[in-house]
Amino acid sequence: MTDRTVFDFFSDRGQAAEMALSPIVQPRHRRAPLPSHGMLLRAALALFAFVILGAVAVPAMAETAPPRLRGDVTARHDVLTLGDLVENVPSSLADRPLFRAPALGATGTIQSRRIAEAAAALGLASIETGGRIQVAVQRAARRVGTNEIEAALKRGLETGFGLDTNLSMIRLDGEAPMMLAPVDLAGQASAIDMVYDPRSHRVSALISLGDRQASLRVSGVVVEMREVAVLSRSLNRGEPVREGDITLERRPRESLATDAQASITAVLGEVAQHNLTAGSVLREGDTAPPDLVARGETVTIVYTIPGISLSMRGLANDSGRMGAVVNVVNVASKKVLQATVVGPGRVSVGPTGGPQLQANADTSALR
Repeated sequence: MTDRTVFDFFSDRGQAAEMALSPIVQPRHRRAPLPSHGMLLRAALALFAFVILGAVAVPAMAETAPPRLRGDVTARHDVLTLGDLVENVPSSLADRPLFRAPALGATGTIQSRRIAEAAAALGLASIETGGRIQVAVQRAARRVGTNEIEAALKRGLETGFGLDTNLSMIRLDGEAPMMLAPVDLAGQASAIDMVYDPRSHRVSALISLGDRQASLRVSGVVVEMREVAVLSRSLNRGEPVREGDITLERRPRESLATDAQASITAVLGEVAQHNLTAGSVLREGDTAPPDLVARGETVTIVYTIPGISLSMRGLANDSGRMGAVVNVVNVASKKVLQATVVGPGRVSVGPTGGPQLQANADTSALR
């Protein structure tokens, strides 16, 4: 190999090495550009439009739900419409009448096939029954009972006959009457065409709602009532009457004794004179103030006149309540005196406290 050849070879190799060692430039990754305000605005508008379309589409989908038989129905009017019996029906057909409703307060049934046939006649090809063979229909009603009827009669007696019915009740003839009326018939019942006999206390009237849209003929007797004290618990003989043992109740006057107690406070603290049962009406002799002096009890005998006041020990021969006259024995003189009970364990003799001494009006019996 000549020198020229070697040079040329190395020259070529040098050029190749120079090319091989040139710096490697790494490729740069380009960053995605940030969204502009316009892009954000367009995205928000698109989302808003999607929400609006969804809100409109959901009711539209609901309207396309197939007609379906309702469950048990409560009717408020005389006629049952297609909408009363079938849901998801076109609004143009919902108010079309199909059947008559049961009587007020009554319940009836309608076969599902009959409802389907009636709906088909109006243009509904099929109705989902959910497996129901029939539908129960109950007619709603306003019920006017004994209390409202009695109140109406009392108002009629007060305005038409001038009676004070605050302490009266009306005993209606027969079983408890009940008037049925449409639920939308508001207002209070009134008594019209009323007849009242003051001697027999009998009354009759037509109870009416509205312009006689609902009415019922009733009759009865006006019963005068009286407030009396009634025991709420049983009492044994000698047991005191405490607060809560008696209440005031209204009872027919015709069934009460003339001496029935009409006050609670008058008998509080008194004691039962015999066994009394709960629910009984107290009479005047059933209770009495308690004895303040007991038979055989040691008492204090007092004698008082202007300027003189004497006291001594005595022995009671009788029992007595406040104001009762009892016999007492002067322990010192062994003489028997008539004295008035003036307090617990205290009796009085003399002109200011009770009867005179048994012997005479002076103080010789006290010695």
